[in-house]
Amino acid sequence: MSKSRKRVAADALNKGLNIEIIEMTVSTKTAQEAADAIGAEVDQIAKSIIFRGMESNRAVLFVTAGGNRVDPTAAAKVAGEPLGKADADFIRAETGFAIGGVSPIGHTGPVTAFWDPRLSEFSEIWAAAGTPHHMFAVDPAQLLAAIPAETAAFTE
Repeated sequence: MSKSRKRVAADALNKGLNIEIIEMTVSTKTAQEAADAIGAEVDQIAKSIIFRGMESNRAVLFVTAGGNRVDPTAAAKVAGEPLGKADADFIRAETGFAIGGVSPIGHTGPVTAFWDPRLSEFSEIWAAAGTPHHMFAVDPAQLLAAIPAETAAFTE
């Protein structure tokens, strides 16, 4: 089992989330592919998008519904600082995850997090579990409390 996957499982347990991490046998690179693979709506896929805070130089996490796109201007407004692109090295250093496997929980360092309210419209959502090939289902209210994240409007 990968270190990232173990970290997500341990953090979920510590936060009282009862999740089962499943290995995907088909591509889940896109939210639509992930939704198709598990038989869910695309907006039930919780994408974890990382930006670099240009003043804080810290990771800023936006957990958004799979069909939504983060609006960089709106995201910077809710984050309270200009945001820049986070490259693979920055994401790995700040979160411990590789691009494609960034989970909303289990980060190795502190992140400021924001939540897309669209995710809260479902009874179950799916998120990456630390690798591009592992996911877990969770009640969105429980995940929101576990992150914790501020609910905000930051999508296009």
